[in-house]
Parts: sequence; C-alpha cells; structure tokens
Amino acid sequence: MPEASGSVGQPQGSASPAPRINRESLREAARLFGYLLPYKVKFVAALVALLISSLLSLAFPYITGKLVDRAISGPAADGSSWWQAGINGIVLALLASLALQALFSFFHTVAIAAVGERSLADLRRDTYGRLIRLPMAFYAQRRVGELTSRLSADLSQIGGALINTIPQFLSQLATLVGGGVLLFLTSVKLTVLMLCSVPPLIVLAVVFGRRMRRVSRDAQDKLADSNIIVEESLQGILNVKAFTNERYELHRYRDSLQAFVAAVLRGARYRGAFGAFITFALFGGVVLVLWYGAHLVQDGGLSAGELTRFMLYTMFVVGAMGSFAQLYSQIQSTLGATQRVRELLQEKPEELDDGETVAVPDLDGAASKKLQGHVIFDQVTFSYPSRKDVQVLRKVSLTAQAGQRIALVGPSGAGKSTIVGLLLRLYDPDSGCILLDGQDARSYELSDLRRNMAIVPQDVMLFGGTLAENIGYGRPGAGEAEIIAAARKANAHDFIAGFPEGYQTRVGERGIQLSGGQRQRVAIARAILKNPAILILDEATSSLDSESESLIQQALEGLMKGRTSLIIAHRLATVRTADRIFVIKDGQTVESGTHAELVEKENGVYRTLSELQFDLARNDAREGQVEFS
Repeated sequence: MPEASGSVGQPQGSASPAPRINRESLREAARLFGYLLPYKVKFVAALVALLISSLLSLAFPYITGKLVDRAISGPAADGSSWWQAGINGIVLALLASLALQALFSFFHTVAIAAVGERSLADLRRDTYGRLIRLPMAFYAQRRVGELTSRLSADLSQIGGALINTIPQFLSQLATLVGGGVLLFLTSVKLTVLMLCSVPPLIVLAVVFGRRMRRVSRDAQDKLADSNIIVEESLQGILNVKAFTNERYELHRYRDSLQAFVAAVLRGARYRGAFGAFITFALFGGVVLVLWYGAHLVQDGGLSAGELTRFMLYTMFVVGAMGSFAQLYSQIQSTLGATQRVRELLQEKPEELDDGETVAVPDLDGAASKKLQGHVIFDQVTFSYPSRKDVQVLRKVSLTAQAGQRIALVGPSGAGKSTIVGLLLRLYDPDSGCILLDGQDARSYELSDLRRNMAIVPQDVMLFGGTLAENIGYGRPGAGEAEIIAAARKANAHDFIAGFPEGYQTRVGERGIQLSGGQRQRVAIARAILKNPAILILDEATSSLDSESESLIQQALEGLMKGRTSLIIAHRLATVRTADRIFVIKDGQTVESGTHAELVEKENGVYRTLSELQFDLARNDAREGQVEFS
C-alpha cells in the first residue's frame, strides 16, 4: 500500500495562506462554535454576567470622582460633619460595586469554563470520530503526526478561544464602548483630544497584525513539524535503535525546534516592537490629556473629581484598546485552527453502521453468520488514489468457495496485499467487481462486511493495554471465559498464564514486551474470538523460530476449519495444503491450481519459485551441517 505522506488538506511542504478575519472565515468559525448550542442557556447567562461585571467596573471611576469632589469640598460652613457621612456612604457604595463585580466575575468565569470545556469535549469527540471513520485513501496521503497535532494543538487553540479569548474580547469591547460614552459625558474637549491619537494607532495595529499573523502561522507549522518527528521516531523506535540513529533523530528534532524557536522569537520581536510603541503612544496621549485637563481645572471648566474620573476612564479605555492587538492575534490563530479542523470535518467518512446488525457466533461457529464466505474477484483493476498512473491490479480474477483455503503467492509488490485491502473494502476497485456470496461487495454495509472478516498480519499491531483487552478487541464485550477459551485455541493461554498478572499483563506500546510469536498468537486469539466467515492470513508465520511457527501453525489449522481462508505467503511450504493457489505477478493472475498441478508446469512461475526456495533451503541445511561438524 502507498506510504503516508503530506499534511492535512494540502500537499506536504506547502503552507496554506493565513486566514483573514472576513465573513467567510467567521462563518467557518461559527459552524464550530455551534457546539455551544447545547449549552446556550448557561452560555447566555455567562455573557450577561460578563456584561454586568464589565459595566460595574466602569462604576469605579465615577464613584471615585464623586469621592474626590466630596473630599475637596470640605466641611459645611456651620462646622457640622455631614460631609464625613457622605464620604462614608460613597466608600460603601464603592465597596458594594466591587463586591457585585467580583460576584458576577466569579459566576461568568466558572460558567464560561464549564460551557467551553464541555463543548470542546464534544468537538474533540466528533473530530476523532470523523478521523477514525475516514477511508484508507485519506490516510495514504496524510501523516499521523500531523493529524494528532491537529487533534491536540488546534482543538486546544479553539478551546482557549471559547474559554478565554472570546470572553476577554467581549469584556474589553464593553469596557471600550461604555468607557467611551462616559468619557464624552464627562468632558467633550478632553475626549476629542484623546481620540486624535487613535487613527494612527489603528493603522499601525493593522500593519503589525498582518505581519504577526503570518509569523504565528509559520510558528504553528514549525511546531507541527517537530511533533511529527517525535511521533514518527517513537512509532519506529525499534528501527531507530537498530540503526543506532538516536543521535540523528535528536539532531533532526533539535533542528526542527530551532526553526520553531526562531519563528516564535521573530513573532516576539514584532509583538515587542508593537507593544513598546503602543505603550509609549498611549501613555504619551494620557500625559497630553492630563496636561490639558489640569489647565481646565485651573480655569474652572472642570472639577478635580471630574478630571480624576476622566483619567480613570481613560486608563480603562486605553487598557481595552491595548488588549485588542493581542486578542486580534489570538483570534487569527483560532481562525487558522478552525479552518484546519473544518477541513477534517468536511472529509467524507466511510458509511459505517454502529448498530449490532450481525449475530455474534460462538467459538464453535454454531450461530449463523450473515456471510457464508464465497468470494469472487471478477476482472478487478485498481490503482491507488495517490498513484492513479500506476495500475497495481490488472483484470485480476479469482474464486474461493465457502470454506476453501485459497493461497496468493508471488514476488513482492505483485499486488497480493492490495487484493486483501480490496476484500476488506479499504478501497473499491476502479473496474470489475468483487462478489461475496453472489452479491456485489458494495451492496453490503461496511460494518456488516468487516464483522465477517478477520486478519492475522505479519506485523501484529497490539494496543498498549492488557492481554485481555487486546484479545477482546476481536469482539468488544466478550466475557473473560470467552477470552480465555480463544487464547487456549490459539496456543496462547500457557504463556499468558505464566505472567504474574496473567491476562491483566500490560503488553507495552505496540506489544513491545511480547515476542513475535507471542504477538502472533494473541492476534490469532483475537481472530478466533471474532469467529469470522472469511479469514485473511498475511504472512502470519514468517520470520518466526521453528517452535513458535509450529505452535502458530497448529492454532491456524484450528482457526481455518469451517471458514474461507485467504493465505498470503512467500514461503511456499505453508501453502501446499491450500485448496487452490493463485500466482500473482505484475498485478495479474498468471497461474492457478493446486500445489501438485503448479509444480508440474514447465517454466511456470510457481515452479520456478518453488525450486528456488528448495535450493535455498538445501544450501542452508548444508551450511548448518558444516558448522555443526
């Protein structure tokens, strides 16, 4: 099958343009933010609390200004201390407003976090559900590290926007609008003076924003590249160690991290320069306003309390304006993340039925199965979607009666594994058809079809859980007694029982704690538990020692009884007992027959392969005898 390459939604190595904040990008984001709808009541309540908290914060400058005016006005002419009571009342009002603000702030923080995390969990579930249902053609052109990065980094970016960025944006917007209105009500002259400095800052923010958007996207891509290196090296850790390439992988990761750090620091320089300028410009404007306001107080056009109130409102508004640059950058990053997640969600998945529509047979095969196991390949031609110009199969025809053992032999790259992929409907043929029990394979539900098939591959993939979980993967929900019975039939029970934790022994990442023969027997037990109508053995006994091969062969003999078996093998000794052998060469079926029939064919491909393997085995035996003597 073709090797995985590329990245999500685009060819490998290319960079998609940074998303702009426009109607289309906001519409794409709104589709993802639709995950908030199930929690809309709490979300709206949180936004209301956020608005109230923001508006209450604007009461602080107003009440403070009143306090300053009351303090400056001094005691009454008759010497009474009524003004002291006034100060106390103002301070109590100030404390009450702060207490209410804190209460509403607490509520909206907790409510927003609850809504954001739950909606993000729903989005993660649906994104993973879409990923796991995508066809093999999708994975043939993508890298696993890139996909996991999207599932983690991009969704975390979206979650941060739901919980932090959007609430902060709305809060600062309310502060900006409310503070601006109160500035005008306090002093029109000072407000006009302050606003004169805003247009240049807006223009500069747009210019810097575009640059920071590109740098931020570049940093995200560099981080994704480094994650891919980690993913690939850890998945292939055996090869890394076998070739002593730890230093090479470390250098590769170091170079990727250096590129990421360089991109981040480049962005930091832009942000630092922008922040420094904004700080100087904004606070320089504040000094100018303070200077003019002081003159207005001296001339009697403004009270000291009103100037205090205006300056506090100015600080609120300036703070809100200063935060928009960072929030704008965060929103840009979020839109990029939503774009990539939407690309995944828009991929067309396989149509799988989640219902248990197929009866689960017992280990003795007493229960009826939907498929009997009659398989026909009729003039099947196929090219992989990523290599349409290369025909892997060319008008392949073969037949397997229900219960027969069919072997596929031939040189590497002939198309044997591709036939298996088509049988499992990982792909559909370009032309010709595949019939199962006389019906086109495409007429079956994918779930129904695959429930009736099991594969025992050469390179067994075990999950990092327990032995019981790995065997039970053949039929989720199977009981402990069924799992043990399957292990016994696979000649796996004895070695499992020898572990201190028995069936609860953890096998490690990809089953690294088990030998090759043990992994094979676990895979056979998994297939036995599934009890399929069609069994696929893809080099299931190759690269094993004689003892392991003998145990596995015994298990396979029991597994193949009463079901259609498709055997792929390079070692022809393992297919001599097959009911029919099909020889595949250059994507075509060039010979078929029993072992006895094929070895009689003069200049036949099978006979040539058989003689070659016999000569190699005889030479190996002679060398062994020489070494022994």
